[in-house]
Amino acid sequence: MTVFTFGEATTRVLAQVARGQGGQAAQRIGGRVRRGSIEAGTFEDGFFAKPAKGDCDRLIRMARVALDTGRRIKRAARGEGRDLTGPERLLASLTAGAVRVYEELCTLARLNGGKVYPSYDRLATATALGRATVARAITILEQAGFLVRQRRFRRVEGEGPSPRWEQTTNAYRPVAPKRLLSLLPRWLRPAPMPDDALQQIADEAEEQERLKGQLTCRELAQLTTGGALGRILAKLGAAIDNRSVLRESHCRTETLIDSSNQQTAIMA
Repeated sequence: MTVFTFGEATTRVLAQVARGQGGQAAQRIGGRVRRGSIEAGTFEDGFFAKPAKGDCDRLIRMARVALDTGRRIKRAARGEGRDLTGPERLLASLTAGAVRVYEELCTLARLNGGKVYPSYDRLATATALGRATVARAITILEQAGFLVRQRRFRRVEGEGPSPRWEQTTNAYRPVAPKRLLSLLPRWLRPAPMPDDALQQIADEAEEQERLKGQLTCRELAQLTTGGALGRILAKLGAAIDNRSVLRESHCRTETLIDSSNQQTAIMA
């Protein structure tokens, strides 16, 4: 049986919408939802992570040191007449405004058990920065690897039988920038994990992939997402499953016919 990943199933749904075969889905979502958004309330439990004691302070300290390090690297590269490497360019792109926004996000993560979804206006008020500055800061932090952002949409009441959706606040998860750790002072880098812990993580990932491979398309869609989009993908997955079953049944029938013809030829 053919099993499609969540990304492949999503691509098929969007392709049907683009060809006019998913008119109902397009009508429901409308034009006010940005690409890559997920329905609020369907993924947050697996997205947010409660920080351990001291993690948020460590991330704030790392961002501050990264800002100073980026400035030094930029001055040194200018004096040497060389171009910045990719990681150096990301580090040098950090601004004081971006670090201030990051401090606020980390503070919210510490106070709210990792659940961070403030609006741009909320961040602008807390940091005394402009809304456009906050938006640029979040983009800088995301590109540098300090932040994971997930856009969200929500259901709203409206006229007509079909549900309506609108963009809502993003969900954020502050993280350590893995690509930039080698450029930061050694004391900021986390201690390497033991080999047995790394092997255990690899074994668990392999087992998860094996279990996913045993799921049908419908089951995979239900597992990876929820809400209206999950129901749409589940219906598409069920159709793909039925098509695969019919194809396998047809191939099995042809094999039986060929075998019967061979036996008849031998007896003759």
